[in-house]
Amino acid sequence: MREESPRYRLATRIAGEIVCSEEPGATIRKWRNDFGLSQASLASQLDVSASVISDYEGGRRENPGISVVRRLVEAMLTLDEAAGGERIRQFERVLSAGFDESIVHDLREYAAPLTLDRFYESIEAIEVTAGTATAINGHTIIDSIDAITRLSSDEFYRLYGQSTERALVFTRVTRGESPLVAMRVASPKPNAIVLHGLTTDDLWDHAPDLARIDGVSLAVTEQPLEELLDRVARLPDE
Repeated sequence: MREESPRYRLATRIAGEIVCSEEPGATIRKWRNDFGLSQASLASQLDVSASVISDYEGGRRENPGISVVRRLVEAMLTLDEAAGGERIRQFERVLSAGFDESIVHDLREYAAPLTLDRFYESIEAIEVTAGTATAINGHTIIDSIDAITRLSSDEFYRLYGQSTERALVFTRVTRGESPLVAMRVASPKPNAIVLHGLTTDDLWDHAPDLARIDGVSLAVTEQPLEELLDRVARLPDE
């Protein structure tokens, strides 16, 4: 595996997180879920029983050593490549934009415009306020707390990727004040803002008005993050 390849860098990241984690089993489970793998499929790739994976993830086996971690990571990456390599490509896109995955979960450009209706249907989003645009050229899925607290204005602008005509999906929001206020002063504006983990009842009262002033579509979704990432991976890619 070439040391400069996205596969190698992702393998190094996963292995490091597992080895350094106070709960390595929980970290293994997190990454397995991120890859959309079942315990059975991972176990089959490793030629062990599913109960072995279950025991590691549940902390019923002693902490895995380096050789076990290496095999687990290689198995996850190999299965991802066999399925088309979407998770590895996702990691590469985020890195190439200069971000850490703790800030940006996914950053994607589409080969052709995608209607907002289709995007919202894919992530089971409810539009609260309609915007002036009806299509997007890409999306960025962002950890709202890390983005707002850690990014400079120039770095925040890079969240737009190659096109500002995109949807910005903010995770880890409670009512939506911070993303909406941040986008109020940002220029230019995205075509759409999606607040993840909220219902319409949870939404900050002033959020629809701020979106309406800027002509930005505003939506909310409760779709679990892992499923959301899986669903957007099926949308048109470059």
